Amino acid sequence: MSSLYLGSCHCNQVELQLTLPKPLQKYEPRACDCDFCMQRDVMYLSDPLSHLSILSTINLIHSKQGSEQAQFLSCVNCEQLVAVVSEIDGELRGAINAECLNDSSLMAKPISVNPQSLNPSEKRERWAQNWSRVSLSEPD
Repeated sequence: MSSLYLGSCHCNQVELQLTLPKPLQKYEPRACDCDFCMQRDVMYLSDPLSHLSILSTINLIHSKQGSEQAQFLSCVNCEQLVAVVSEIDGELRGAINAECLNDSSLMAKPISVNPQSLNPSEKRERWAQNWSRVSLSEPD
């Protein structure tokens, strides 16, 4: 049985809906140790059997870091990073910033990850195995 979890950016212009196959308490978010993510205090959450819906009433900031294969999505108003996405095998996949979830306190303690130690093809392989399916809706 899937569970739906809701969230948003700080200013509520970006709404997030994450459907997970397990209860949120069963997940350990991933805290990336790169400077970009550490400065933003981001913890990522995804599950290959989950779906993340990003609904924004305003355009998002799309930025790239590291190997420039993924897009980091941030609110243009409050500048909070809400997710990271990449097209993998013709499908948009990604991970939510777990701090954006209303129920983020239910998750286990984060685990530290070091993706910059992976080469670009290893990163894409890892994302394909771990990231959620994503639907993204923002103004044209």
